[in-house]
Amino acid sequence: MRLLLDTHVFLWAVSGSALLKPAARRAIESAEQAYVSAASLWEVAIKARLGKIKADPDELLAAIDASGFVELPVTATHAVAEARLPLHHQDPFDRLLIAQSICEPLRLLTADAVLGQYSDVVIVI
Repeated sequence: MRLLLDTHVFLWAVSGSALLKPAARRAIESAEQAYVSAASLWEVAIKARLGKIKADPDELLAAIDASGFVELPVTATHAVAEARLPLHHQDPFDRLLIAQSICEPLRLLTADAVLGQYSDVVIVI
């Protein structure tokens, strides 16, 4: 299985947080490949600059490779797919992650139960 990690899941995975449940950690470890979207780094950079989270985007960029994850760029195809999604969720970053998951296809690993309304590509942990 190929996974796309939601921003929170990525942050929890690279920080060793107890918020990442053992079943989610096992899913990441057993995945054929785990991806991190460029949109997640963009989200972190914006929220860190606004003081909403404490994180260093440069360290997180380095953590993608160090963790064995693969960076997933945002493409025009992803952007167009996001525009076609129903408005179950207002967060533009989460909507883009859903669009990327559907386009690639990847399974999105997330803690946000609302995202499960979009597609069976979503795995809610």
